[in-house]
Amino acid sequence: MAQNFTCQAGGAGASYNATIDYQGCYLDPSVSILGAVKLSTIAMTPQFCGNFCGARGYSYAGINFGTQCFCDVSPNFSNAEKSNDTTCSSFCYTEPSERCGATYVMSLYEVTNPQGNASEGTSSNDFTPACLTSPLCSYQVCNTSLSIPERVASLISEFELEDKILNLVDAAAGVARIGLPAYEWWNEATHGVGSAPGVQFPNMPANYSYATSFPSPILTGAAFDDALVRAVGETVGREGRAFGNGGFAGFDYWAPNMNAFRDPRWGRGQETPGEDIYHVQQYVRNYVPGLQGPDANAKQIIATCKHYAVYDVETGRYGNDYDPSPQDLAEYFLAAFKTCVRDADVGSVMCAYNAVGGYPSCASEYLLEEVLREHWGFDDPYSYVVSDCGAVTDIYQFHNFTNTEQAAASVALNAGTDIECGSSFLKLNSSLADGEVTVARMDQALNRLYSALFTVGYFDGNQYTSLDFSNVATPADQALAYRAAVEGMTLLQNDGLLPLGETNSYKNVALIGPYANATTQMQGDYSGVPKYLRSPLSAFQNQSGWNVTYAMGTTINAYNDSGIQAAVDAASNADLIIFLGGIDGTLENEQNDRENLTYPSYQLKLIGQLAALPAPLVVVTFGGGQLDHTPIFENEGCSAVVWAGYPSQDGGPAILDVLTGKQSIAGRLPITQYPASYVNETNIFDIALRPNVNSTGRTYKWYTGTPVRPFGFGMHYTTFGFSWDDQPGSSYNIAHLVAACETESYLNDNCPFTTVTATVSNTGNHVSDYVGLLFISSDSGPLPLPNKSLVSYSRLHNITVGGSDQLVLPLTLGSLARADEDGNLVIYPGSYKLMLDNDACLEYSFTLTGEETVIETTPAQKPSAQYNFTVAVNVQPPSWEAYSF
Repeated sequence: MAQNFTCQAGGAGASYNATIDYQGCYLDPSVSILGAVKLSTIAMTPQFCGNFCGARGYSYAGINFGTQCFCDVSPNFSNAEKSNDTTCSSFCYTEPSERCGATYVMSLYEVTNPQGNASEGTSSNDFTPACLTSPLCSYQVCNTSLSIPERVASLISEFELEDKILNLVDAAAGVARIGLPAYEWWNEATHGVGSAPGVQFPNMPANYSYATSFPSPILTGAAFDDALVRAVGETVGREGRAFGNGGFAGFDYWAPNMNAFRDPRWGRGQETPGEDIYHVQQYVRNYVPGLQGPDANAKQIIATCKHYAVYDVETGRYGNDYDPSPQDLAEYFLAAFKTCVRDADVGSVMCAYNAVGGYPSCASEYLLEEVLREHWGFDDPYSYVVSDCGAVTDIYQFHNFTNTEQAAASVALNAGTDIECGSSFLKLNSSLADGEVTVARMDQALNRLYSALFTVGYFDGNQYTSLDFSNVATPADQALAYRAAVEGMTLLQNDGLLPLGETNSYKNVALIGPYANATTQMQGDYSGVPKYLRSPLSAFQNQSGWNVTYAMGTTINAYNDSGIQAAVDAASNADLIIFLGGIDGTLENEQNDRENLTYPSYQLKLIGQLAALPAPLVVVTFGGGQLDHTPIFENEGCSAVVWAGYPSQDGGPAILDVLTGKQSIAGRLPITQYPASYVNETNIFDIALRPNVNSTGRTYKWYTGTPVRPFGFGMHYTTFGFSWDDQPGSSYNIAHLVAACETESYLNDNCPFTTVTATVSNTGNHVSDYVGLLFISSDSGPLPLPNKSLVSYSRLHNITVGGSDQLVLPLTLGSLARADEDGNLVIYPGSYKLMLDNDACLEYSFTLTGEETVIETTPAQKPSAQYNFTVAVNVQPPSWEAYSF
């Protein structure tokens, strides 16, 4: 075939060879020795790193974590310490005689012949579309007269076997021989461009040294504002793409985390929008298209829905097995992933650490092939599955599902895992030799991966290629981060003190507690580097007319009362006391579930002493998981309680403006606040949602106890009146509803049922937002019946005093359906009741008549003998204790 396309000569360092001089092995606990530019690849060697850095004008190169190369004009040893050379214990994979640092340990080299200005590192790090570089542009993958499938197939045909294996791991090697660049697939965007092996934040004030840091998803979820979620997704996607174009990140991002917050102890619940699965589905329906853009074939970035499936416990996560009922699996654990794939057209799905029904998620043909690809249609050429980091190794190491690591790699690849975050897939050469996998399956995985990169313009560029640092952290982005923090904040108690109003009412304000001067603490998990972090203390000190006294008083989880008396003394002359505390990443994070739901004891002791002082006391609680506030609610000296989650970069001003009333407060709890006794009543390893002998039930739908504050709770500074506008009919025939959907060529939970509307009037004294939550209950379907279910919600903005606005609440057939014992979604005849808000300020009843009807099926899992295992496997029993740590 004639090649009528042209090459752009060069590419950074195409003909350059660095001269490197080893400087030693350094402990690098904060990864701060070198920080201008980073590259991650399994093909990392000292020479590779030296060439990469020197070609960009940097005079120092260092390797950390075995695969990550860092560059800078000079080393910073302020947080580093020189160590014995053997501390650099990670051997370079492609050159085992060389050392590539270690975990938080750097092998440091000086580049003695850098190109460009070595004092500035002036050569561009911008990413150039791969087909505009030589020699790749001379290959058929860059022939634009061919179709994308033909171009991808031609690329894979150029790979040798070792090339294929080295490009099936996250730190993909590329193929230097043909000019295909290395690519790191691990990038993060949970609530902003986040730190990850593929992401680099150079030292300030350099370009790409920061990105907008939005509140944690649990706080954004509390806003119950789908338009806000879409806007946040659009901003994160735009900034993520700009980082990719600048050469400081990749083009795919492992977000969102959309496992529902089922157990209140879960350390990663902060990364999710909450416990209700409908709410999570709506979050996914907006965040994923925001990240990716409207065209799946020309994406802004590739989003990744994680962690598939039944993952919401950190304790023993690497080896646990959960066996949910078909009802819970279909209705709760799979529902949001269905939305992500079927409705949001996500580009990637991440399989989880844990096993489901005895099969590790990344080795489950049921999850990855039958449900994901065949049932939900995750079968576009660009749709791929990535493993969680180390999850393939865990198939052997902790699940004992296979007898060797090689066999673990084989079953994961065969089941449908296309790329591994880790290194077990590097054993696929032996798997192939032993007949456990095929080259055809490896080629299929590679085709999916490189087809996906075509969708983001990796080879040719696309409409997002022009995005750059001028599109990052704009004033509008900063305003959106502030708005998200404000909208999620939730008022849990108020005796009339809030809003504080005119500042001249309070001259001396005491700011007390472990969050009073928080900065990075306000960001939560999976955060990046923001342009600024405005602490509560800085915001309050800038408040005109206030004399602010600050004392920490106690740490988050103190072991003694040191500092408490000093804080009480500091507050003794105050006109107003604001305590800011709760929990943070020391008590809840990845790999760290909470052991209890109680307020940390010394914080509670300090609150009690502050409450005994004459000045009014406001408690602001931070953290993702809820604490049992009962002792605080019952203390008459505590006037108001606000939950603030992890509000991130503008957390301080957002808190100040909410407390003073400059902004209204209208957030709703996206999770139940359980009593502390819950941890003794419900086993964290019991995966069931419905109550049983091991559990009092999970989430507001099934909990049989009395919550401290229920899901959806949230007070306001004003009062509201309500009236129905459009209501459903009084009776519907199920067959007629189903027939109407079949006429539209589809029948599933998305099919419209009706829309109800209600007028909300502000009858109080403050302008305010209002969140309308619409629940449904019924006397029909399998027992036990849920307490109620959220079926629609909407947020109204800035309802003026004496003014009104209309809630528009659409309903679908999914609003009416429940899962039967086989996991099929069924509409049952019976009586139904709609309720607006937790207090059912408006109610409406109607009936469904006719025969119960299945609107959607869920595939049944097969016995192990029917799956295509090419190695011996050991199906795992359900976990009732931690299988790994």
